[in-house]
Amino acid sequence: MKVKMSTGDRIFTIVNYTLLILALMMVIYPLYIIVIASISDPYAVMRGEVLLWPKDISFIGYERLLKHKDIWIAYGNTILYTVVGTLLNLVLTLMTGYALSREFMGKKFFNLMFVFTMFFSGGLIPTFLQVKSYGLYNNPLVFIVMGAISVWNVIIARTFMKSSLPEELYEAAVMDGCSHVRYFMKIVLPLSKALMGVLVVYYAVAHWNDYMTGLIYISKRNYQPLQVVLKELLTSLQVTDTMSSMLNDVQDNELMMRVAESVKYCAIVISTVPILALYTSMQKFFVKGVMIGSVKG
Repeated sequence: MKVKMSTGDRIFTIVNYTLLILALMMVIYPLYIIVIASISDPYAVMRGEVLLWPKDISFIGYERLLKHKDIWIAYGNTILYTVVGTLLNLVLTLMTGYALSREFMGKKFFNLMFVFTMFFSGGLIPTFLQVKSYGLYNNPLVFIVMGAISVWNVIIARTFMKSSLPEELYEAAVMDGCSHVRYFMKIVLPLSKALMGVLVVYYAVAHWNDYMTGLIYISKRNYQPLQVVLKELLTSLQVTDTMSSMLNDVQDNELMMRVAESVKYCAIVISTVPILALYTSMQKFFVKGVMIGSVKG
């Protein structure tokens, strides 16, 4: 049965959809302009002629960017660090969140210690010395072990398990002879898929965009992540562009300017596509789980 809308409801619906469409365009258009700019002639982009459609399609940026073998090595490194690191993050966060959601002696003390680390740290130099003493300097494990657990995500997991999983469920499981390990594996994890989706997105994005770890703790080229290699490549192109200008080599200077301008957009596309794919695949969990446990009910 079709419900007849009042005039006020129609106005509200029209305004609501208009605002949503405007907000969607504000989010999508910058992504779209980067994609079409990456395949357009760099001079057309610099002149502001690329607004809705690509102009004078050129793949010179992708050709120059992808022909470097360092890009492929860095891409593989980043994928490895993201997958393994996220799995470790997920396991530790869920286990810690479950432990803190239960009642035990000294719980307030451990909660305080976890929260304390959110606001205070040893600083860069003590952390660097500690990492080096553990043998993690120039070791790819530093990307996985460093920041293996986020206190903020632990709080999210703890709140979710405490507010969304009824205590009666645990009591019934205990009466049937279920241990903490079995309860966690058989009941908590299957009921926490929305939470796990949110945590996977948070941790994977952090690993994928990790730039400082490679910059500070890694000097070997073969271990560098994608973000560091892209930054070095863009810097080298800009330096070469400057040198060409100083030498007054018009032809080479124009080509280098085109390459440098195009590579900027191509680098953004290459480094962003996997994360956008992750968001899309985890959307159903993310939308459901992002607000779960945020309010006490």
